[in-house]
Amino acid sequence: MEKVVFYTKEICSLCDDAEALLEMFQQDYEFEIEKRDIYTNDDWLEKYHLLIPVVEVKGIQLDCEHVDYFTMERTLKENLSSRKK
Repeated sequence: MEKVVFYTKEICSLCDDAEALLEMFQQDYEFEIEKRDIYTNDDWLEKYHLLIPVVEVKGIQLDCEHVDYFTMERTLKENLSSRKK
């Protein structure tokens, strides 16, 4: 099963919204969510601290400015298998 990497941190309302979107899209697309708290890794913190939430699908990263329903749906649709047959 494909993984979607989700860079996040505690106490982040944008992150909470992005996670809810990802969980909703799991009904339509086959993927696991791998949550990564940026405060547990110095490289992640340096790279993403101003960009979270960040959603990564097969190397394509959507940062806080692009984590919305339509962009996320298009990215998942283009890169992941649909559950609908």
